[in-house]
Amino acid sequence: MAVSRLKILSILGAVAMASVWLIASHTVVQAQSDEDPGKDVRCATRLAVTFLGSSPGANLLQSSEPQTKVDELLVDPIFQERFARFINSTMNDAPGESPEEDAAYYLTKYVLQSAKPWKDLFIGAYNIVATGTGANKTVSVQADAEGLGYFRSRAWLLRYAGNELTGLKLNTAYRLLNNVLGLRLTATTNAPGADVSATGRQAAACRGCHYDGWYALDKTAAILTKVQRQGQDVTFTPVDGQPKEVLGGLSLKDDKELVTAMVNSEQFNFNACRTVFQFLYGREENSCEGPVFDRCVEALQSTGMIQSALAVVAKDPSFCQ
Repeated sequence: MAVSRLKILSILGAVAMASVWLIASHTVVQAQSDEDPGKDVRCATRLAVTFLGSSPGANLLQSSEPQTKVDELLVDPIFQERFARFINSTMNDAPGESPEEDAAYYLTKYVLQSAKPWKDLFIGAYNIVATGTGANKTVSVQADAEGLGYFRSRAWLLRYAGNELTGLKLNTAYRLLNNVLGLRLTATTNAPGADVSATGRQAAACRGCHYDGWYALDKTAAILTKVQRQGQDVTFTPVDGQPKEVLGGLSLKDDKELVTAMVNSEQFNFNACRTVFQFLYGREENSCEGPVFDRCVEALQSTGMIQSALAVVAKDPSFCQ
């Protein structure tokens, strides 16, 4: 019996030693994992590709904390160009037929270079102006007391004037709601002979978007100027200037009051941070990213700068995990 007990004790001892070895081995492996020498390189690479579209330079690659370099990336002209192009693609379905039609690109770049608040993209007193012709054409951002971000630039107005029979700018109304608040609607294809007049748009299949929703396109367009075409001449005529109920209950009279109301809404900051996630991650935010998304919104509210919103998300540890 004594021998048996010794054997049992030996076996138990060996098992115990093996357990200690496994625990120690796991601890060593975990420590090595925590000290992953390639983590900083991967983080630097991700930051460079995201902000600059290239491999990281020596300054970023040699940093032991690459995310501390985010502020430097945000003032890099390459990032400003890249982000301006991204915003332009977000605000339009396709490239413009002429440079000045891509008004969002030029004003985004100006806002970034001049360290202007993000809301200036939509309500700033600017005009996007093209001079020259052909290869000599240049596009610039000019101060304009009557400007409204890029929304009153003539090329943008012509591009999104639409073709409603009475000159009601339904397309413009949608673009304003889409660009500022992120509203997304899909236009249905009219069957041959369908009634596309105001009466037809009140039909059950159409009125949800045109008359009933908080965004009600016909009601929103009713406070905008009307487009009038006479041959090649296109003019935009102000409406009666009387306040009308739009955005689900607000009394507004023109495009400036409309866009200003949208910029001052909670949805504006929400949409801006959703755009931040789309730029940094190539997708909208996930529900588990709620805390960092909230910090993004808070940063935009407190500073007014899209750079601050981008920095909050890009500096979060989760961005480089």
